[in-house]
Amino acid sequence: MMGIRGGVTLGCRRYRPFLASALLLAAVQPLGAVSAVAQGIPTDEPGFTAYVAERLRKGVGDAPVSVKAPLTLSVGPLQANLDRIYAYCKANPDGCGREIETYVRGAAESTRTQGEAPTRAAIRIVFRSAQYQQSAERDVSSAALVPARVLVEGLVLMPVLDSSRTVRMLTAKDSAALKLTTSQVYEIGVANLRKATKALTDVAKPVGQGQFGQLTGDFYHPSRLGLVDSWAPLARAQRGILIVAAPATDTVLYSSDDSPTGLDALRTLARNIMGRAPNKLTALLLRWTPTGWQIVP
Repeated sequence: MMGIRGGVTLGCRRYRPFLASALLLAAVQPLGAVSAVAQGIPTDEPGFTAYVAERLRKGVGDAPVSVKAPLTLSVGPLQANLDRIYAYCKANPDGCGREIETYVRGAAESTRTQGEAPTRAAIRIVFRSAQYQQSAERDVSSAALVPARVLVEGLVLMPVLDSSRTVRMLTAKDSAALKLTTSQVYEIGVANLRKATKALTDVAKPVGQGQFGQLTGDFYHPSRLGLVDSWAPLARAQRGILIVAAPATDTVLYSSDDSPTGLDALRTLARNIMGRAPNKLTALLLRWTPTGWQIVP
């Protein structure tokens, strides 16, 4: 989900999951859904920005909220970028009001936890696009974030701090306070991720030709792609063929079919999910190998 960033906050733990099912692709809205226009949510950028700013003022308490530019707010010392939620609302007007309220709840939690001291136990890694990385670096300056690590071209791993209520990017100031090098940050983040998530063999079962597996509803499912070795049992059970997609930040799809038809079907499914998700990640397909992931052309 979108979060407030002084470039650093990813979102509120409690409200992380967005898609009840990653495979709900039809444009079917919940009973009683009302369009953004009917809810009085402006569709132009300045009006939308002002609307969300007012919702935030009611939700974040004493933290001052001001408009810096269309789709850009300041919330206390943090910057809130609304480009993703605005794009979601344009594409999915019936879900717009619900997603704004989710955003506001996450923002309120974020402002309350900004002063928490970092701990080694809170370090995790997340899987993001290079575009997301560049956006985060622009928001806080690249020197302020612990450097990302490239997983494949266009996709990276980034360290975060996971508290009881929020997840935010781990900064150079955090790593200095913990007296950790960049390598140590990633070593601890990977180890903590393994401890905090169920074994992949418990949550991902082999699928046959023409079938898709899915992991959905957990913020750290895509982060599992950074644990390359953990996918080996699933690949072996699928005759050595494992193709994955991560269209949203809480969703991974996988297949055992690398035929042209099978790849096209998985790619279409991933794009459909990505098109409807506010927490978009990537439409790329990746092939598992013992030495790492490879982009499927």
